[in-house]
Amino acid sequence: MNITVVEHNPNWKYEYLNEEYSIKEMLQKELVNIFHIGSTSIQNLKAKPIIDILLVVNDIRRLDNYSDQFEKLGYEVMGEFGIKRRRYYRKGGDNRTHQIHAFQYDNIQEIERHLSFRDYLRQNQMISNEYGALKAELAHRFPNDIEGYSDGKDAFVKRIEKEALKWHWLNR
Repeated sequence: MNITVVEHNPNWKYEYLNEEYSIKEMLQKELVNIFHIGSTSIQNLKAKPIIDILLVVNDIRRLDNYSDQFEKLGYEVMGEFGIKRRRYYRKGGDNRTHQIHAFQYDNIQEIERHLSFRDYLRQNQMISNEYGALKAELAHRFPNDIEGYSDGKDAFVKRIEKEALKWHWLNR
């Protein structure tokens, strides 16, 4: 996978909305909520041009019944893919365009982790800029090494996730 970090693209919002529409049509009553998460959901944040989607569903196991429909939308069905009680889907192969992280509605820890991180960066431009600079530097250093890129972000992301969760509960 070639790792490229680019300036924020306002069209990412519309790419998300198009995908949201297709997923809502497909899942209907199984879907509790759907969110645009990740760096492409944060204005002015440099990002890999991959739309991250968070699905909250009634029953994570019933989501497995939709594998054929996800494949028809162009997604590769990856199962839990390293996170228990999650379903992960990716689209675009080596030139990934979208990825979906799906959790059952009562998996509060994972859902809140994603949403709090997104919302915290949306409210803290300085931290968002720092994150964007880190990602750009790592993409330059590890242009073909997703593990090196991810490992380089890990400590920053974990620190910001903790700050974000605390911020979330302080601002409820």
